[in-house]
Amino acid sequence: MRKKESTFINMVLSLMVITIVAGFSLGFVNDLTKGPKAKAKLERKINALKLVLPAFDNNPVAEKKLIKSDKVKDSIEIYTALLNNEFVGSAVVGSSNKGFSGLIKIMVGFNPDGQIQNIAVLEQKETPGLGTKMKDEKFLKQFRGKDPSSFNLKVTKDGGEVDAITGSTITSRAFGEATQLAYDEFIKNK
Repeated sequence: MRKKESTFINMVLSLMVITIVAGFSLGFVNDLTKGPKAKAKLERKINALKLVLPAFDNNPVAEKKLIKSDKVKDSIEIYTALLNNEFVGSAVVGSSNKGFSGLIKIMVGFNPDGQIQNIAVLEQKETPGLGTKMKDEKFLKQFRGKDPSSFNLKVTKDGGEVDAITGSTITSRAFGEATQLAYDEFIKNK
């Protein structure tokens, strides 16, 4: 038996078949997981809303507002919380692309008077053990109960009032910027 001769055409055809099979397989798996991924993302948002807002009895997800902004490429999401048809707060999704590893997306809950109720981190790709400390209680507690109109959200190194995460000043700056963006949109759309 003679070994089949390897030609350029045979190699191109083999690679094309492999590429087509791989492409269809990836597309199938993507379609298969699209629903569960969307459901998990929605559950994370609902959990974040419960964490950052005072008690509410409406469905903020169904009543969310999308606001176009020139400061971010996506729309800014605003969720309004009501209790017995009375406004008790808003949650605003703020983001910054200036994190050490890129995008930082947070949800900031505001009381009706503009004070920060709480903050939840939705997305981040910061360095484990350094930038990921933005989720820690020690960092987040310095924002709770603060009114950004009188509390400077910049890090102390930049003349602000936020104690930066040790070794993660860039992450802390981006977090403060995202929080400021959320506050600005809260005030504009109150």
